[in-house]
Amino acid sequence: MVTRQLDEQISARFPVGRRLRVLDVGTGQGVQALRLARAGHQVTGVEQDPAMVSAARAALAAEPRGIRDRVRLVQGDGRDTGVHFLPGSFDVVLCHGVLMHVEEPDPLLAGLARMVAPGGLLSLLVRNADALAMRPGLGGDWAGALNAFDATARRDGLGQEVRADRLRTLTATLDGIGAPLHAWYGVRVFTDTAADDVPAPDDLGTLLAAEERAGRTDPYRGVAGLLHLCGVRG
Repeated sequence: MVTRQLDEQISARFPVGRRLRVLDVGTGQGVQALRLARAGHQVTGVEQDPAMVSAARAALAAEPRGIRDRVRLVQGDGRDTGVHFLPGSFDVVLCHGVLMHVEEPDPLLAGLARMVAPGGLLSLLVRNADALAMRPGLGGDWAGALNAFDATARRDGLGQEVRADRLRTLTATLDGIGAPLHAWYGVRVFTDTAADDVPAPDDLGTLLAAEERAGRTDPYRGVAGLLHLCGVRG
């Protein structure tokens, strides 16, 4: 879903065939970075976890030379982008699944916004605090649902506590750092509340189509497990 949404925003903002400068903060194993490099873009990935960096480098090593030459991997903290790069160095900056692990996100977001060139795109994927009551409520855990209304964190499938953000708060933050919200989507509207042991359906295409439509349609997107926010640098 996030890939489709991101490609939609890139296509709407930049001419077809333009080779973009992309910064992927929290690049993980490099899935998104490699995908964008295969599309012809110049990608810099920043990742703090040494194991993830090693995995990304191994995946990159398996690519043809032309793609390898378009990817640079940097081991470092996403909050230190100003140490490595000049302001306005990138057309697209991605920060997917990172804010939920950062106790105070505002400095990170301000630093990321400075990396975006004028007219460029800042793409964020965050845990949705306005949906935290959905899973316990649908599971019949009424006390858990009541507590979740005012919560700002939840435990993920690995048992780790992850922070969550509210759309209205991030909208104000993006305004304040000069990258106002341009578009937003819900991600995992239906599937986020499914039990962890439920197998994927045989008709995965229909599931994805339902999720894609719900992710861009009110009121469904407002209770998605994740939010994909796209700001544009003024």
